[in-house]
Order: sequence, then C-alpha cells, then structure tokens
Amino acid sequence: MIEQHPSGGYILEELFVGMTAEKLVPVTEERIQLFAEASDDFNPVHVDEAFAAKTAYRGRIAHGLLSASFGSAVVGTILPGAGAIYLSQTLAFHRPVRIGDVVTARITVSAIDQESARVTLTCAALVGDDVVMDGEATVRVPRRRRPAKA
Repeated sequence: MIEQHPSGGYILEELFVGMTAEKLVPVTEERIQLFAEASDDFNPVHVDEAFAAKTAYRGRIAHGLLSASFGSAVVGTILPGAGAIYLSQTLAFHRPVRIGDVVTARITVSAIDQESARVTLTCAALVGDDVVMDGEATVRVPRRRRPAKA
C-alpha cells in the first residue's frame, strides 16, 4: 500500500505494476444530498426513503457514481495523484451502498505504457469484504516534474 507522494503526484517513471492505494470514505446523508445536488440526480431511490422502501432495495441506496467518485479521489490525490488525467473508465456495480457504509476505494496499477504515458488502473470499491463496484481506468500521467522555482 502506498501513500501520497510528497509532491502530490507520482510521475510515470516512479510507477510500477502492483502499486496500490486506497481511501476509506463514509457514506453519509450529507454526501448523498451533496452528490444529488452536484449531479442533478434526484432519483427517489437515493433521496426519498418512503419511495425507496417500496423498491427491490427496501430502502435508500447511494448513487453508484458516488461510489465511483471515491476511486476518482484516489486517482487524483494519491495514485497516480496530482497531474493524472482520466481518459476512460469502465464500471460494473455489484451491490448497493447505503447510508452508514464505509467504502474502501482501492486503485492498483495494472499496466504502464511508457511511450504514450498512459497507465491502466484496476479499480474497486468495497464495503467490508464485499466488492460493490469494480472496473478499469486509463489515465495519462506526467513524465517529469517541473523544476522548483528559485
């Protein structure tokens, strides 16, 4: 498990296959409401308990893309970190996430293309030992750091 790089981001030459980083994020009422407002997704299965109680989920669930955004936080702040740019992302959702769950967003470097400066990342979100979402991302990573200003 790696930590955030002191510079804020790893450059291409510092990455290796198998590097893994994770972030634990509690799912709260406030996060769901803020995500609904940011995304303009007010599907009642996410925001209305009375409605959600009558669905197959028997209660409110978090937006799937809210859980996916936790992986984006790892990519943008830890691995590879600052300077990484998303190019693509696949997602598969396996289980619902509920208020009170703690999601572990885990990102692992699975391939590095030195020529294109593209890195393939295996992405997973877990609640406890249960995988709730997984997928694969491709990101572009900076090749070298800018020199420090004098």
